[in-house]
Amino acid sequence: MAIKSTIFKANIQIADMDRHYYSDHVLTLARHPSETDERMMVRLLAFAMFADEGLIFGKGISSNEEPDLWNKDLTGEIKLWIEVGLPDERVIRKAGGRAERVVVLSYGRTAEIWWNENCGKLQRQLNLTVLKLPCETTQALAALVNRSMQLQCTIQEGHIMITSDAGMIEIEPQILQGSLRRAGGCS
Repeated sequence: MAIKSTIFKANIQIADMDRHYYSDHVLTLARHPSETDERMMVRLLAFAMFADEGLIFGKGISSNEEPDLWNKDLTGEIKLWIEVGLPDERVIRKAGGRAERVVVLSYGRTAEIWWNENCGKLQRQLNLTVLKLPCETTQALAALVNRSMQLQCTIQEGHIMITSDAGMIEIEPQILQGSLRRAGGCS
C-alpha cells in the first residue's frame, strides 16, 4: 500500500514592498512521502517570493512534466516556471523552451557543487534565474513546520523576513544567474 501525502495548511500574509504586492493567501500543501520539511518550506518560500493570484503549486516532486510552482495565463501559456532544489539541467532547459521565464531556487549543502557542474550549460538560457538559499536559513524554515501554520512574509530590497509564533527568519537569496525581477509574478 502506497504512503499518502501529508497535508499542511498555511495562512500566509505577504507584504512585498519591492513589487507593491500585499495579500493574504490560504494554502494547502501536500508533502510527498519522499519530500522533507525543508523542501516543502522552500516551496512555500518560493510562493511568497513570486506570489500572484495565478501562481499555483504543480505536481512537483512526483512529476517531471510539471514544476513545483507555475503561473499560466488565460490561454494556457506558461508565464513562470519555478523549480526548487537541484533539478536536472535537461529539465531546466526543457522548461526554458516551454515557459516565458524559469526560476530555480537551489538550496542544500551540495547547491554550490550542482551550480558548478551545470552553470556552463545553463548560462546560455536567457530566460533563467538561479537563486541559492543559505543552508542555515532553509533549515530554520524547516523548524517552523506545523500542520497548520500562520506566517507573515515581508520582502524589501531583496531581503525576506518570515515570521511565525515559532520565530523569525531573515533570508537573502544569492543570485547565481539572472535577476530577482519578480514584478507581477510572471513578467
